[in-house]
Amino acid sequence: MGYKEIYARYRQQILAGHLKPGDRVPAIRVLASELQVARKTVETAYEILIGEGYFVSQGAKGTRVNPSLRLASTASVQTSAPSRSISLPVIESKGELRLGIPALDGFPHKKWLLISGKAARSLRSEEMLIPPVMGYQPLREAIASYLNISRGLNYQPEQIFITSGYRANLRLILAVLAQPNDKVLFEDPGYFFGQQLLKRIAPNLHYVPVDRQGMDVDYLQRYHADARFAIVTPTHQSPLAVSLSLPRKHQLLAWAQQSGSWIIEDDYDGEFHYTRKVIPALKSLDAHDRVIYTGTFSKTMMPAMRIGYLVMPQETLARFSELGEILETGLPLLPQKILAQFLSEGHFYRHIKKMRILYQQRRRMLLEAIEASFPGLFKFELTDGGMHIVAFLQRGIQDTALAALWRRHELCVRPLSGWYAQTQKRYGLVIGYTNIQSFEQAQNILQPVAAETLALMQS
Repeated sequence: MGYKEIYARYRQQILAGHLKPGDRVPAIRVLASELQVARKTVETAYEILIGEGYFVSQGAKGTRVNPSLRLASTASVQTSAPSRSISLPVIESKGELRLGIPALDGFPHKKWLLISGKAARSLRSEEMLIPPVMGYQPLREAIASYLNISRGLNYQPEQIFITSGYRANLRLILAVLAQPNDKVLFEDPGYFFGQQLLKRIAPNLHYVPVDRQGMDVDYLQRYHADARFAIVTPTHQSPLAVSLSLPRKHQLLAWAQQSGSWIIEDDYDGEFHYTRKVIPALKSLDAHDRVIYTGTFSKTMMPAMRIGYLVMPQETLARFSELGEILETGLPLLPQKILAQFLSEGHFYRHIKKMRILYQQRRRMLLEAIEASFPGLFKFELTDGGMHIVAFLQRGIQDTALAALWRRHELCVRPLSGWYAQTQKRYGLVIGYTNIQSFEQAQNILQPVAAETLALMQS
């Protein structure tokens, strides 16, 4: 028996659900003795399984099936060799071309560690109590200063509410301002995980189509003028990356002012523009304080930070404060102290400037590699910035099948059609490029799926 057979057996047992995440597997010497093969044979199979994310080695504690493993489907798995239709595990923490992950190799680790040490050493006794619900005051001040300078806004620190990110922003806003049956509008297509959350917390959820000028505000006014909330990504629409046109911005603001409705602006990657033409935030045009501006540091710095923020309109401060004290507990203080110093000392500005240049280069490298690997298969409608591209399919193929094929090779792309809620859809792959470091790397990533993609196209 060779290492390939041992690897295939374990992989099949995991896919079939017979071995579950966290289950311990035999030690190498024990299994080698049981199968009467060389230890090196078992060791090689284990190394491949660890490399692919099926196993994790825990040193003296032994080897286990990866506790983080998530199987998309096991119902169709048979005891024979896996076929093309089998859903393979989706491990969001691994793989290439992931969405929304900043360039981790470009992060200023040394500076961050230096600031972290200073912040930890400066922790005072009174700061070891329950953290402020609305956030660490110096961080609120630093965020207000940053937004006022970089995004053309005019905020006071008391308007900043520090949260754990995008989903916390939506939950808190709707908890504070919405009535149970208020109509909530979301873009179509729209951010996949935002859509899934809203289906659970907004019972009266409706969708507004998006075209090359962003959300179709004419459609909104024609069919949903009575809506109480409209959630938009006006700078780089998620996922199409188009910008809400200036006439539509004014039209949307006029609707909100006349109807007394709220616009929730998700400016998740507004910092990443690739020309000197900076796209102003929708909030910068808001003369009647109807826009609730939200942002996150997960996209600009690191997802593990879990720090976001929302900006409360002046008339809502008391309501956010009152309900916030009931619903929220405040984020851990130390990460907020570190981030506050990182912002106030100007490191964040320098980091963003560096990332703009880097992302523009990396987008170009990925586009060139895609065209070289799949000539004529995709078309692109490039925008001024962002963190991902949409590779639109020009030929008759379902993007879900293509995305599944790529994900089997640990390329974490998503089918564009899955971001749509209504029947009229476009098809393609939503692809992250921020961690592509060279054209050669991009080619090496895409090469293993090239032949299978062609075969799928011809089937």
